[in-house]
Amino acid sequence: MLNLLHLHTVNQIPLQLFNSLTRKLETFQPIHAGEARVYSCGPTVYNYPHIGNMRAYVFADILGRALSFKGYRLRHVINITDVGHLSDDADAGEDKMERMAAECVQSIWHIAKHYTEAFWDDIRALNIRQPTRWTIASEFIPQMIDFAQSIAEKHCYALPSGLYFDVSTVADYGRLARQQSTQGEGRIEPVQGKRNAADFAIWRRTRPGEKRQMEWDSPWGRGAPGWHLECSVMGGHVLGFPFDIHTGGIDHREIHHPNEIAQNQAFCCSAGLAQAANSGARIWMHNNFLIDRAGKMSKSAGEFLRLQRLIDQGYHPQAYRMMCLQAHYRSELEFSWDGLGAALVRLKRLRMGVERLQALAPPAPHWGVELAPWMDRFDAAISEDLNTAIALTVLEDMVALKAADPGEKLAAIAAMDAVLGLDVCGLDRAALRIRPRAASIGEQDIEAMLLRRGQARADKDFAAADRVRQALGEQGVEVMDGDALAWEWRLGPPPPAP
Repeated sequence: MLNLLHLHTVNQIPLQLFNSLTRKLETFQPIHAGEARVYSCGPTVYNYPHIGNMRAYVFADILGRALSFKGYRLRHVINITDVGHLSDDADAGEDKMERMAAECVQSIWHIAKHYTEAFWDDIRALNIRQPTRWTIASEFIPQMIDFAQSIAEKHCYALPSGLYFDVSTVADYGRLARQQSTQGEGRIEPVQGKRNAADFAIWRRTRPGEKRQMEWDSPWGRGAPGWHLECSVMGGHVLGFPFDIHTGGIDHREIHHPNEIAQNQAFCCSAGLAQAANSGARIWMHNNFLIDRAGKMSKSAGEFLRLQRLIDQGYHPQAYRMMCLQAHYRSELEFSWDGLGAALVRLKRLRMGVERLQALAPPAPHWGVELAPWMDRFDAAISEDLNTAIALTVLEDMVALKAADPGEKLAAIAAMDAVLGLDVCGLDRAALRIRPRAASIGEQDIEAMLLRRGQARADKDFAAADRVRQALGEQGVEVMDGDALAWEWRLGPPPPAP
């Protein structure tokens, strides 16, 4: 654990974060002394998360770890959306959960449980810390109805299809997305009777003849809440308005978060957004897209990459975390298998350097004064809007540093890694080998064959050594002669049959 008594620089460098609402860097100043309250938009659990989705939670994890590094008590909430999210993110299409349940001919509750657990598996695999609380949308229905009733008279109107929010009743609607007209609302299909194109459903009434698996009685008829209402209610109920930071993917910046902000304004004050706290949170933060060569990763596009696919191909999930940290969270990140491999090599180098230090000495209780400049550089990088790319280079410099006490170096490395979350002090070296799940040859067999090859080379029987190498190659094992990392071998898919 990080020893805060020895963070001599932590409170000297202010934490600067980019606020999407104001479009500028701002110094983090907690609303509640010594405490940071953060809400992160979680997944709609109708399908597996893809690796682009998981980038948002790596980013939120780094933010939380940075706040802890700075000495704040962290209250972090991530929601699980199991109702109310329509297929186009606005007011048209089907409920994503209901549609998936119908396609699979399964209970919607079963669908939600299955995909929630799959998401939590990815959270653990990526070494993302557990939030203070997971909030499940369907468990907050009474609070959502109370919230909607409190704003309905001044800010909403009823239509046969449900209760709608009138965006003209709050000042500065759309400022987060820089929308000053309805032209920015191209994804919203018209609903008969809406006063404004951007108006959105607070409560969606079940249509005549339709039967939903998730529906509740309300003053506006039997139905379900709108997606935007859910986050306003869960964030405000658990953290209180205003809270410090709201995070999400950049795709939420265009519709979901502007609508959430409008609801928060209506509930709290109806005042404009010149004061960011009127939005419900002082700072709104968004990570950029993960893209592949075909464009941004999306479930609607069909095939998408899951974290499990990376693991099945033999890559440790921390290689993907490393890949994310190499780019700033506000930059687009392109995924490629070569890039993932390069991130894995970088992680291996770090682990090997730490292993050498661990063989020399146990970690000291804290680092010494001579290491303070490296800690200052690391703190400065994290304080500059979570610049993990620079922070990683500082960590590597620390690992490579000569003529420093190894125990104190380990203490400093552990403090840096408490923010980066790569687990460089605890990773199993063998787990970082590339080993596809479908591989048929066992590691003991590989090691035994390598011992025979090594003996053959020692006896200068190079023909026998080559035969062993060829036999290994036929099963997908690449012998890493001359490997600078001394990783000995890696196991890829076997070559195709001739």
